[in-house]
Amino acid sequence: MTEKLSLEEVGRSLHSNAIHLLRRLRAEDSAMGIGPAQASALSVVVFGGPLTLNELAKAEQVRPPTMSRVVEALVKEGLVRRETNRDDRRSVIISPTDKGTRILYEGRNRRERRLIKFLCLGKASRILSRILVVEHS
Repeated sequence: MTEKLSLEEVGRSLHSNAIHLLRRLRAEDSAMGIGPAQASALSVVVFGGPLTLNELAKAEQVRPPTMSRVVEALVKEGLVRRETNRDDRRSVIISPTDKGTRILYEGRNRRERRLIKFLCLGKASRILSRILVVEHS
């Protein structure tokens, strides 16, 4: 028997399960040796390319002074470089170092391996069947 779910119920279930799944996968991030805010900012820099501090702050939805502290920690760890913007000497460009790129890709690979394990355990199919079994009337 197929349960008929409203789009609101599907959305709510998908949202809840996505949050739980991300929490499980985030457990792998501790191996990178940096905090969640630093990992998120590093991800934006690695996958989004060099950015100004203001662009990075906007992407991360924080104020520039907050992002400046996050970037400072990443610079101290050797994960990003901060260079004066040639077009506007009042701003700086944040770009990833080889080390920053490497640890971010390693972290992503760990997350993907954990996700694949999760999918292989069959738990995902139970969750997805509850979410995605929708009949449109």
